[in-house]
Amino acid sequence: MFVLVLAACSGGGDSETTNTEGESSDENTSEDSGASGDQEITVTAKSEIPSMDPSLITDSVGFQWAGETHEGLYRLDENGQLVDGMAESSEVSDDGLTWTFKLRDAEWSNGDPVTANDFVYAWRRAVDPEVGSEYGPYFLGGIIKNAQAISNGEAELEELGAKAEDDKTLVVNLEKPVPYFESMTVFITFMPLNQDFVEEHGDKHATEAEYTLANGPFKMTEWNHGEGWTIEKNESYWDADTVQLDKVNAKVIKEVSTGVNLYDSGEIDQTELNAEFVDKYRTDNAFEIVEKPYLYFFKFNQEANDALANVNVRKAISYGIDRQGLVDTILNDGSVAAEGYVPSNFVSMPDSGEGFREAQGALVESNAEKAQEHWQKALEELGTDSVEIELLGDDTGTSKDALAYYKNQLEENLEGLTIKLLEVPFKERVRRDSASEFEMEAATWGPDYVDPNTYLNMYVTDGQNNNMNYSSEEYDSLIEKANGEYAQQPEKRYETFLEAERLLLEEDAAVAPIYQDAKAQLFRPSIKGVYSTATGPEFEFKWASVEE
Repeated sequence: MFVLVLAACSGGGDSETTNTEGESSDENTSEDSGASGDQEITVTAKSEIPSMDPSLITDSVGFQWAGETHEGLYRLDENGQLVDGMAESSEVSDDGLTWTFKLRDAEWSNGDPVTANDFVYAWRRAVDPEVGSEYGPYFLGGIIKNAQAISNGEAELEELGAKAEDDKTLVVNLEKPVPYFESMTVFITFMPLNQDFVEEHGDKHATEAEYTLANGPFKMTEWNHGEGWTIEKNESYWDADTVQLDKVNAKVIKEVSTGVNLYDSGEIDQTELNAEFVDKYRTDNAFEIVEKPYLYFFKFNQEANDALANVNVRKAISYGIDRQGLVDTILNDGSVAAEGYVPSNFVSMPDSGEGFREAQGALVESNAEKAQEHWQKALEELGTDSVEIELLGDDTGTSKDALAYYKNQLEENLEGLTIKLLEVPFKERVRRDSASEFEMEAATWGPDYVDPNTYLNMYVTDGQNNNMNYSSEEYDSLIEKANGEYAQQPEKRYETFLEAERLLLEEDAAVAPIYQDAKAQLFRPSIKGVYSTATGPEFEFKWASVEE
């Protein structure tokens, strides 16, 4: 998922966009104009929304905006902590298998009450093979009782372990104890849906503003496809008194230079920066760098290209990228070179409190000499002196710069390698990824819940988000142990995750982590209270306001 986030949380700690004012130079301080003076702001989006349907969303843009218009059992606050959403209280059985949630009095934006059946209907829909949800089977399968069997066509929808005991009581039965289950319910796939509304609009549901329905802080009121959209305060929301913003506009801006010009002219209130603009605006009081537990990495499809089925090719490519040069010169936005697949500042070891990344140490490095050693072995094994690999990536400005860097690095360090770039719109890359229509992909992944499993379970054999035909019985066994035998033994569980990550990267080089993301941006200092967390939308606007 490439859910984009503003800041990582370590062991449930704080994470937010600070918008703190620093020293400002007269030369490049932007005027505090734009939306100041009323409760309306305008931000940027990197692409069109592929879908607003919680059952079908797989991307960060959809997650961002459906996350503002929908609310699940919980919401994440400014400190990254679970706070009550539709649920007022919950109880869990001693064996960890049965959860009972009591729902508050709440309404949809059309005045219908939010009921337990809205959750049951949405979760059933997410695993219904006829609906074709990608994340439904992935997130609910093996978690909610019978979800996997239903998605495989081996059980009926009514057998899903989610029941409405009454309008205000949701009872959930799990396949096994899941330490992070409550955290999972914040994810977009677990949002409720109004059955009457969805069925009334059929295929049109969530394709236009008029076909969306909200139970969250905002509702969508306008959607100009390819250009932008608008969400407005949802007066029917149970906590509407907390919501200060009347309107949030989003403009699709693919080029950073365009966003900077619009920001400087006061037409928008937020825009990302790339290396070209960071130094110019570094002393501006609107400038900020926020870290994110978002990983950028290479996916190797081992069936789409014979060369990528060779482990020495994969290792050569991983060694052949100067990660530090990338983050220092091409990105220049606070991003850091990756050392493993589970990001730093994300989760901590349960016994010591030491960060997972620190406990593991670096598993990947940039080393041209080692790259060439593995490359020569690979060419001998393949019986050739040349290899061509197609690299899939996004067609936006910063992504295109990174893709050009990867091509230059790999062709320079690995003699005989030709990288053919395939730059496509974000929505198309997501589609190709899901369909395994790529050879090598410049991919991204952000956490769906605060646990190493959100990264490491991606690569079990035939996993919903594997999509690259990697398979290892040993790896499968380790992930199964972590989530089964050791599910209620935190120390053993995390040690098993450490072992799995070493196998994934050091032995198999199944993927090649490149860098951990950060965002350099301009954000109008008059806008306060915009937060995000490791697993939330890029921006959380519920607590935001514009101050004079």
